[in-house]
Amino acid sequence: MKTKLEEAREIINEVDRQLIDLFIKRMAAVSMVAEYKMENDIPVLDSIREEEIQERNVELLSSRVLEPYYITFFKGVLDASKAYQTYLLDKFEKEKK
Repeated sequence: MKTKLEEAREIINEVDRQLIDLFIKRMAAVSMVAEYKMENDIPVLDSIREEEIQERNVELLSSRVLEPYYITFFKGVLDASKAYQTYLLDKFEKEKK
């Protein structure tokens, strides 16, 4: 018989596997965004869009208690996305030379 801790860790492990798949999918889309931004000379940072996405996603939470933790999580996702866009834009620029 599993303990609650073991059950919880199994759930967390499964969610982590799903998050990896979603992360890869998101970063593929981020790559498309970076390419578009490069072609159209648009900066990486779009704070208005970030705020809109955050507000929309917070509304999907079933618990207000989780809101500050989700915001922390989401800001990490956005930071990773912007860093990857910056990396890709730098790479595209170097390739053009």
